This record gives sequence, structure tokens and C-alpha cells, in this order.
Amino acid sequence: MKNILVPIGTSNTGETLQYAVHFAAEFSAQIFVMDVFTVSAKTGNLANISEKVAKSSKERLKEVIDKVNTNGSAIKIATYNGDIIDGLKEIDSELGIDLIIIAPRSNDIKEELYLGNTTGRIIKKTNIPTLIVPKGTVFKPFKTILTAFKSGILRKKRMLEPLLSIQKKFGTSISLLLVKTPGYDSDDLKVNPALMDISEQLTLTENATTYQGVLEHFQSHQPDLLCVFRRKRGFFKNLWEKSTILKSEFFVRIPVLMLRVKKD
Repeated sequence: MKNILVPIGTSNTGETLQYAVHFAAEFSAQIFVMDVFTVSAKTGNLANISEKVAKSSKERLKEVIDKVNTNGSAIKIATYNGDIIDGLKEIDSELGIDLIIIAPRSNDIKEELYLGNTTGRIIKKTNIPTLIVPKGTVFKPFKTILTAFKSGILRKKRMLEPLLSIQKKFGTSISLLLVKTPGYDSDDLKVNPALMDISEQLTLTENATTYQGVLEHFQSHQPDLLCVFRRKRGFFKNLWEKSTILKSEFFVRIPVLMLRVKKD
């Protein structure tokens, strides 16, 4: 894990960045903070205005960084004129982003939402592994991870790299939760050997949704990290109908690691 990206919203207080700093230090990873802005040709001298807005954006990012205890680590700044998804894809193409660390909700989001529009779109429209960190969470090494899924089929072992890196670094105990949902295929019950190799136990349960399976077994496992997979018909399936997730659809008070799968 070499490059970690932290998107910074207009109301970001630095909490997510502070978490990312402590997390990245464990892996000697480089942190990039990113802000996006939109300047269109209709605003006049595009190059001149874009330069001014980019400068203002960088200054704001520097203010956020100044509020964080960086422990001597250098934090690099990236800005992008355009949509955040395009910006993320561009920086990922240039640098290779191993992980995005982001809060579940962004600017001025209603309380009933777990995932706000920005975070939801990032998860929905990129294939970059993402660590969703609830507001106010203080970083501490992960001792137990619950990995929940409705299908044990994985196209490539490398999609597990963030999970493998965390386990190797902290000696984390990983438990698997395979949730049989209505209409499951028998192949879904064939768990990839790479998953089995890193886990200490496998629990099978039958529930209406993967999240309900997590709710049923959450207390018995007491994880400090929940790991799920980004699939169109997987954990956050409602995300593909919209770009937000209600707390009534999903809510936990611990970080959630969202791993990518083959592009849907």
C-alpha cells in the first residue's frame, strides 16, 4: 500500500485526514489530498480564472493540512477542474491509488443518510478500494475483521490486497460471513481459496439481505472493521439505483473497507 488519497470536501474539518495520516504511517504510504472545482468556458478567460480558482483551492487544502498532526509526514496536494469521479480516475491513472479514505457523508447531508452523494458516487463509479471512516473515529490497529458477502466468487486474488496488507501489518483475525440471500446460486457458496486461506472461520447464514446477515452476527463477532465487496447486486445494491444509502438500509459505527471486484 503506497498511495492513499483523501478527497476533501468544503466542510471537511480534517478528522478524516487525521485518521488517514495515522493509518498511512503504519504502511509508510504517501498521502494525497484532493479537491475539485468547476470552471466553465462561460466564465470568461478560462485559463486565468481556472488558475485563480486552483490557487484558492490549494490554499484551502493547506489550511486543512495545517490543522492536522502530520507527524512529520509530507502530504501532497492535488486539484482538478471538473467532476470528482473524472479527477479520481485521472490521478489513479497517473499515480496508482491503492486506497481512498473518506467519510460516509459529505457536505450538508441529511442525518438519515449513511452514504452521502459524493461518497456514494465514488464507490459506485470507481474501482478504487475505499475505506469509509465514520466521523470522530480515532485510528487504532484492527484486531478483528468481519468480511461479509453473498457470493464467494472472486475474479482475481489481487482485489484482496488492501485486506491482506492490513492483516499482515496488524496480525488481524479475519472471519468470513457468507449470507445466502433469496435466489442464490449454488456457485455462490464456493468460497475462493484465497479468502479461505486468510480467514480463521467461515459462518453461513440465510437472510433477506447481506446487511441483515451482518446485523444478526455483528455482536458475536464484534469486529472493529467490516469488509464488503463492491458489486452491483451485492452489499450496497441500492447504490446503483441512486447515489446515496439511507441509515435504514445500512449503518455501522466502525470503518468499512469496500473492495473492488471486476468492473460491473
